[in-house]
Parts: sequence; structure tokens; C-alpha cells
Amino acid sequence: EDEENWVQDPDVLDTWFSSALWPFSTMGWPDEEASDYKRYFPTDTLVTGYDIIFFWVSRMIFQSLEFTGERPFKNVLIHGLIRDSQGRKMSKSLGNGVDPMDVVDQYGADALRWFLATGSTPGQDIRYYPEKLEAAWNFINKIWNASRYALMNLDGMTYDDIDLSKVTSIVDQWILTRLNETIAKVTDRFDAFEFGEAGRALYHFIWNDFCDWYIEMSKEVLQGDDEDAKHTTRSVLSYVLEQMLALLHPIMPFVTEEIWQHIPHQGNSIVTAKYPEVEESQIHQEAARHMEALISFIRSIRTARNENNVAPSKPIAIHVKANSQEILTMLEENKEYINRFANPSELKMALDTEIPDQAMTLFFSDGEIYLPLAGFIDIDEEIQRLEAELAKWASEVERVDKKLANQGFVNNAPADLVEKERQKGQDYQQKYQATKERLADLKATN
Repeated sequence: EDEENWVQDPDVLDTWFSSALWPFSTMGWPDEEASDYKRYFPTDTLVTGYDIIFFWVSRMIFQSLEFTGERPFKNVLIHGLIRDSQGRKMSKSLGNGVDPMDVVDQYGADALRWFLATGSTPGQDIRYYPEKLEAAWNFINKIWNASRYALMNLDGMTYDDIDLSKVTSIVDQWILTRLNETIAKVTDRFDAFEFGEAGRALYHFIWNDFCDWYIEMSKEVLQGDDEDAKHTTRSVLSYVLEQMLALLHPIMPFVTEEIWQHIPHQGNSIVTAKYPEVEESQIHQEAARHMEALISFIRSIRTARNENNVAPSKPIAIHVKANSQEILTMLEENKEYINRFANPSELKMALDTEIPDQAMTLFFSDGEIYLPLAGFIDIDEEIQRLEAELAKWASEVERVDKKLANQGFVNNAPADLVEKERQKGQDYQQKYQATKERLADLKATN
């Protein structure tokens, strides 16, 4: 009846009080000899949202220090909240909530896990877009189709049949090098809880390196008659696929397990399979550099065909000026890939070459390509294109020069990163000079 003098009920406990006991009370405490308590406490990492740091995280730390004398966990990984596409918090009143089970029914659990794990950086909110789930589903479909290709071409290979001792082609050496670089990058990012960066490294390796390039190039060998070469390529294909699935498994457990069970493997489940480790003997930097030059070469020609509406099936003359004997030898040794992917009617490669009339000039990482596309190109348009290229290379040279002039970057960045920037600068400078000379030639004859 007294409206002024309220008294707090003495039998009320803060709802977070018992939650704060969770790290040790669930392990058998206060019996400090309990097996779970001795094995699992303190735990390694707590994963939680930033909205309950005070309510839960801090109280677990206080309670644990008070009752056990130890911190409850070594790391706290704080993630953001999932918001709608407009950045609003999902709520019943707004009617903007999304049932995760509906998402799983439509796209699968792995697509949802990929979106959640790789869609943001720690502590940052993530916006829900159906298009992102669609992209994740497409990525999984790409992995599935690549795995089907591998299975159709492994010809009954078992785990014991895998033999990497005779890997000599730059294609095989390159993909093994890229695999080990990816293992190192993904493992490092996993250890730092940067799952978005780990996902980007995996995505680039799987979609671009493995699917778009290695699988396509493996067809050249697998459709040939050299049985030893075919066995080596099958071995590399199987090995890289298995390692790739193991890296993906923590984020995509279901599809990776399903595929793993059908490819050559050791053990009963990918869950207990050995996590990939870097194998120094599989890293071939020179072959990787040569392969990148070959990819740059093929990509330049594909882009030129596309921009000028020249169908891939139409043979065209290709004249190449290589920057070094090393690159020229590499291109000559890998003509079969150039024939398959560039479709030349004639292929002339040299350290110096006469530039054909009305030729489009392309630049790859280690030389120049001239495509005599008479009837397909307009000289004035080619001049405009090269002027845009010249401006681009000038901008890149300036950017690298500024970066290397920054003593903070030079002194504090890893030595290999600084060296890569220097190499980029030299490459951009060569392309700038070559573009400038080609422009002068075209303007003089136009």
C-alpha cells in the first residue's frame, strides 16, 4: 500500500549470474578432480556477439577468477549481428527476420555457413542479401562439377596409386605451388580468426586456379596418349582436390564429406583426416612464374578476341616478342596449350619480330603480342586504346614508386612483399615503355 518505499525482493537473482558460472560449472566444478574440468577448463576460445560483452563475457571472467583463480578462456572472438539488407536489426515488430531453416531448405546448410563465415570481418555486422546466398550456392556447384570431372577422369585410381614423384610439367608444378601457398595463407588466417580472408584465398584458388585453369589444362594431357603423363596428372588432380576439400571442410562440412567419400582418400571421414600442411618439396617458384606468364599470355588473347568480336573458334595469326630467352623457351615448350586456348592460324615467336600491319598490340607479363586483325580493328580506335593503356601503366608506375618511397613500408613490410612491389614496378615500367613506343609507331604510319 505504500507507493513510495519499495523494497527489492531478497530472493531475486540476476539472470546472467548462473550464465556466468557456465565455463566451469558445466565441467563438474566444484569437484576440481572431475575429468571434464581437468581436461576442458580453461577453454581456448569463446565466440560471441558484441551486444552481450558486459552482460555475459565480463561476468564469466569475474566469476571464474573469483571461484577458480583462472581465466575462463584464452581468446574471445567477437562477431557482429546479422542485419537486413537496409542495415536494420531483425525484429518481430519490423517483420524483417529470416528463418535460417528456410535458407537451409533453399540453398543448403553449406551455402549459409559459407555466407556467415566469410561475409564479414570480426566485430562487423553483416547484411543479409539473398544474392550472397545465391553466389555461395554457385560456388558450391562449381566445386561439385569440378569434383565430378575429376572422378570421371581418375580411372579407378586409389589413394595408394597417387604418385607425385614424376611431376615435371609447369602446369602440375604450378598448381602444387599455388596449393601450398593457399594452405599457408588459409591456415594463417584461420589462426587469426580472419575467416573472410581465409575464404577469399580459398575462393580464388578453387575457382580461378583449380577450376578455370588447371582442370582445363589437364584435358590436354588426359586426352593424350602418354600413359605416364596421364597417371601423374591424375595423381595431382586427385591430391589437390583432396587437400582443397580438407581446407574447405571447417566451413563446408557436408558437401566436402560427400565428395571426399568418393575420391581416393585415407581413413573413414574427412572430419578425422589430416589437416593440410605446407610441403616445401612441392613448391616450384620458377615453374609458377612461368605458368603465370603463360596464363597472362592466353588471357590477353582471349580478352582481345572478346573485345573485337572474334570468335574463339576462328583461327588468327599470333606474333610474339618475348622479353627473354627463358620466356621464349617456355612458350615454345608449351605450344600445345597455346594451340588449345589461343587457336592460332600461325604462331611466330621470337626475341624480336617485325610488327605486322594493322596489328593489335597486347602486353602479357613477359612480352608483347601482335595480332594482325586486318578488317577487325580500327587504327584510330587502337590508338585510343593504347593511349588508355599508357595512362594506366603510368598510374601504376607512379603508385609503386610512391609506395617504395615510403620508408615506413620499406622498413616495416616483409622483405618478400617489398621485393614483389619492386618487381611489379619494373614490369609496369617495361609495359609503359613498350606501349609508348608502339603508340609512336602507329601514329607515324596512320
